[in-house]
Amino acid sequence: MIATEVIRRPIITEKANAAASDQNRYTFEIDARASKTDVKDAVIALYKVRVLDVSVVNRRGEDRRNKFGLIPAKTTRRAVVRVHPDDKIELF
Repeated sequence: MIATEVIRRPIITEKANAAASDQNRYTFEIDARASKTDVKDAVIALYKVRVLDVSVVNRRGEDRRNKFGLIPAKTTRRAVVRVHPDDKIELF
């Protein structure tokens, strides 16, 4: 897979920013078909950093209720990438 197709966008939340600054862990939304090795190769290609570890989480979207019934929210896949302590990813 192409690196820009594997990584959709970085996740910018308070928890993700704290993990990035304290533990060198960066969170990305990834393609549902991507494997850990695809994510590792994409991060190396896009950000030129040394990747130590990749964890993948499938997040099921919660159903929302409206007057017509339940609307299923989309399921997303996230990757938490641990980077070498000497490297840093500038997301802004």
